[in-house]
Amino acid sequence: MTLTLVQSDMDGNMENITLSVEDIKRLIPHRYPMLLIDRIQDIVIGESATGIKCVTANELFFQGHFPEKPVMPGVLIVEALAQTSGALVVHSLGSADQEKIVYFMSIEEAKFRKPVVPGDRLELKVQKIQSRSNVWKFSGEAYVDGVLMAQAKFTAMIANG
Repeated sequence: MTLTLVQSDMDGNMENITLSVEDIKRLIPHRYPMLLIDRIQDIVIGESATGIKCVTANELFFQGHFPEKPVMPGVLIVEALAQTSGALVVHSLGSADQEKIVYFMSIEEAKFRKPVVPGDRLELKVQKIQSRSNVWKFSGEAYVDGVLMAQAKFTAMIANG
């Protein structure tokens, strides 16, 4: 896995690194058209990260949602937040290449504030709320140019593939 190391703190807990799309594909099983994150940055091991999704007019879902006025489906924004969290967990556990799968268990308090459209660059900020064994709960917020577009809390289970 190729990682770009920028810095780490004295305790070794923070890895201010960037995971490329190829790195992400080693961490989670999602592939086109369901891989919804292009990069992960600002990683604090086991705690938080920021996923990046560059939304383009070529996205498959825009063919039907909606052809005349394309809007990214809110459920896919939540999925992108969850993929960011899943990749963070697998990376934090050092489980890359061990065929881990992240399964949604619940979604709570989802709110969609503004539409996400082609040309937007989604910043998907996720923060761990708690973790117990293989179950992790996160809070996530999706921003475009510093404006909150969507938010949710979600729980996922990490399982062997």
